[in-house]
Amino acid sequence: MKIALIQTNPVIGDFAGNIETISRRLDKAKEKGCALAILPELAISGYPPQDLLERPAFLDDHDRAFDNLVKQTSGIGVLCGLVTRNLEHIGKPLCNSAVLFCDQEIIATSSKRLLPTYDVFDESRYFEPGQQSNTVQFKGLNLGLTICEDIWNDKNIFSRRLYQVDPVGALLAGAKEHVDLLINIAASPFNLGKAEIKREIFANICNKYGLPLIYVNQVGGQDSLIFDGASLAMDQTGKVVARAARFKEDLVVIDTDTWQGDDHSNPKQDNQETADVYRALRLGTSDYLRKCGFSKVIIGLSGGVDSALTATIATHALGQQNVLGVAMPSPYSSPGSIEDAEQLAKNLGIEFRIIPIADIFNKYLDTLAPIFAGQEPDVTEQNIQARIRGNLLMAIANRQGRLVLSTGNKSEMAVGYCTLYGDMSGGLAVISDVPKQLVYELCRYINHKHEIIPWSTIDKPPSAELAPNQKDEDDLPPYPILDQILAAYLEDNLSSREIIAMGFDRQVVEDVLRRIRINEYKRKQAPMGLKVTTKAFGYGRRYPTAERYREGL
Repeated sequence: MKIALIQTNPVIGDFAGNIETISRRLDKAKEKGCALAILPELAISGYPPQDLLERPAFLDDHDRAFDNLVKQTSGIGVLCGLVTRNLEHIGKPLCNSAVLFCDQEIIATSSKRLLPTYDVFDESRYFEPGQQSNTVQFKGLNLGLTICEDIWNDKNIFSRRLYQVDPVGALLAGAKEHVDLLINIAASPFNLGKAEIKREIFANICNKYGLPLIYVNQVGGQDSLIFDGASLAMDQTGKVVARAARFKEDLVVIDTDTWQGDDHSNPKQDNQETADVYRALRLGTSDYLRKCGFSKVIIGLSGGVDSALTATIATHALGQQNVLGVAMPSPYSSPGSIEDAEQLAKNLGIEFRIIPIADIFNKYLDTLAPIFAGQEPDVTEQNIQARIRGNLLMAIANRQGRLVLSTGNKSEMAVGYCTLYGDMSGGLAVISDVPKQLVYELCRYINHKHEIIPWSTIDKPPSAELAPNQKDEDDLPPYPILDQILAAYLEDNLSSREIIAMGFDRQVVEDVLRRIRINEYKRKQAPMGLKVTTKAFGYGRRYPTAERYREGL
């Protein structure tokens, strides 16, 4: 039997558009002779629909869309992820389910058993867990059905399991007949390092139970999350025999008679992780704009690496005709920075404007002079410059129907090296989950064939240029040190004592952690950012703003 693995890029709540995409793909699967097509988790609504699931009208429209799909589909079996109603009189009113139908008949329904409630996931808020793991007979094959998290609880992989039950083990132990094929439909977001973990989990299951496995994942950007697709089929030894593309919609076919299939994966690169992050950010940016109804953006170009990287991602995501770069030199901007910004715009082929802010800045100072009298200049004057720039960008965006892309990186966001209502202004923070060292890696990756980002931008010491001869390292630890401390604290959850034991200076560690704490209020007001690490600022990191916990040393 030929099976189509279909990874779609849904728009949440666009039921008509999502069904149209699915129908088109099903027609293509039939043309290829497939008897079964498999779609991702919550393929009808898109994942995650969040509190839209609490609206009765949303659920009614969802059900009508699925009914229409069932009625208009014939000649092929379809395994589809969707929201179903919990018919019991106790528990959450909904289930996250996989439904198999063929020729306008519902054959089987199986509900997700493990509902994640960590990081960006909050499924127990909406769904009732399934009570048993199901198999279903289709065209002579006994299929074992699981949904995303259900496959992430194997004791051979996880030293501490989050759940009491292992759905895969329970499914195989409870099956009345031999299971021929395991299927996992998913909406599993991308982050650095996750692809290898998934392959290890899948290969372990194949080897452990001597069964082949098919995994079908959602693709596309959804708010801060980016789904990489990368659907695949493995044989019973854990060897990958079919692969869908990463970071784009795709359909691949696996033949269960020969256990051979399509391979649409990209060739491996020496800098694979860096390339993956770049493709993720590009997809996240393009989908955020498209799904929110924007097509054009504006970016403040400082001549530094952060704005250069953001502008390059935007240009490759949206097209050069949709990107406007604006340099806004202050009295402290170096001529080289303006030249670098202009050269970048020329290399990218985007529109470029220069708006000096010295006169506006001086008027601010004149206006505030009576209140500031007798006080020495400090960070206040630096923030005024940043806020002038933010206001100018927002004004142009309003007039021209653009979205402002803010350019701050994760290292700056962590320690508050950013200005509220200034450089934090914007509708999307493209690189807010990209540490500074990774910013440099991405810039070098972009230039691996020819110069796009001026090398002078990459090579010069980073500076906000808001004060005379200012350098970032005047106020912060060197970024190689800062980024290691941040990763240890934010992503690995190490204590200050443990970080110091790694060899970092105690005073530096204490200061970095202090800055993280006191700048929580800034991050709560920051634009939405795209998630690429295991722990990003935003929905998946929920810390109180008002708190007094201090780790003992």
